[in-house]
Amino acid sequence: MEEALEPISVLLVDDHTLFRSGVRSLLQRNPRFTVVGEASDGIDGVKRAMQLKPDVILLDLHMPGMTGVETLELILQGWPEAAVIMLTVSEEGEDLATALHAGARGYLIKNIDADYLQRAIERAAAGESVLAESMAAKLVAQLQKQREPKPAAPPSDLDKLTPREREILACLARGESNKLIARVLDLAESTVKIHVQNILKKLGLSSRVQAAVFAVEQGIGSGPDRQG
Repeated sequence: MEEALEPISVLLVDDHTLFRSGVRSLLQRNPRFTVVGEASDGIDGVKRAMQLKPDVILLDLHMPGMTGVETLELILQGWPEAAVIMLTVSEEGEDLATALHAGARGYLIKNIDADYLQRAIERAAAGESVLAESMAAKLVAQLQKQREPKPAAPPSDLDKLTPREREILACLARGESNKLIARVLDLAESTVKIHVQNILKKLGLSSRVQAAVFAVEQGIGSGPDRQG
């Protein structure tokens, strides 16, 4: 008999009570999730994140008082490995880029369907990055706009990467999963995970999303997406 998986613990941080209630009800209907706490503002969100250490934090972007990005930065200062997904109504490329630069593991729009949200939470809990499909083109456009005045890191940092790591970095820039990268490059998925960890360490980054941002800003991985 297979051992049951531990449910994924989730913290909700959003100033709209009705929205929190809806998300909580949705997740609690699925045994894969447990909502361990809620917060209606950034200050309480930081406090509860530090106390509860949930697997995933769903964080609103625009809240009165402390913004979502400010909340995100404070959470990551005390807990750098936190898996924070921005869940917002904003489809502005600037908001997206700012959140990802600050260390968000994902960026989703509140009009996504229930199944997509649940899959995204599972992926974030597994260490993957998640991005609303509608925002991918806006991210590239925003980064291209910001590339010259605000590079993510000195171009010389690329010299730290091996040819294989640069190849995988290009895949990350296209939003490809470890599974797809492994299939395309004929590698074991565990090997891809190790390469991704080495890339993040060498570039001083904390997430796959930040690595993708860096790659796009350096002009890496700008080719067409692969399907699979």
